[in-house]
Amino acid sequence: ILITGAAREITFAGYTSYFLWIEQPNLGAALRRKAAQGCRIRFLIGDPDSEVTRQREQAEGTSLTVSTRIAVTLEQLDRLRDVDGIEARFSDRHIALSVFAFDDDMIVTPHLANLVGHNSPAFHFHRHQADGVFDRFTMHVSALWDEGRDVWSANRPSRS
Repeated sequence: ILITGAAREITFAGYTSYFLWIEQPNLGAALRRKAAQGCRIRFLIGDPDSEVTRQREQAEGTSLTVSTRIAVTLEQLDRLRDVDGIEARFSDRHIALSVFAFDDDMIVTPHLANLVGHNSPAFHFHRHQADGVFDRFTMHVSALWDEGRDVWSANRPSRS
């Protein structure tokens, strides 16, 4: 409902965001429709080749590594590469916090210790006022976005 209800902007600022493609099997088609309707869609993901990613993989110690989970998202994003309104950037500064925003609703997940993201708590925020908690998380993601590197121009081969 959060994805289908958003009209202006959808932001997925999760380090891997791989679970989105598993939990929402038609996500690519839904995002294409949203973009065609004028909704801005942004993905902020971790760099699978970074030192931050390697360190997190060691901390988690799981067979489904962070870089593998990012690769799932990159593969799916490559299928959306030609869609106007869908953008993707790399950032390593949000390794411990995921923010998923849908217009005036937001899911925030602080990643706990050595747990993978889906084992950490998720909090649902709704924007009620200017300069509240919602806007603080929005400013955080905007700053990371501004510093991020475009996924498709980062000298990475297409995975499709």
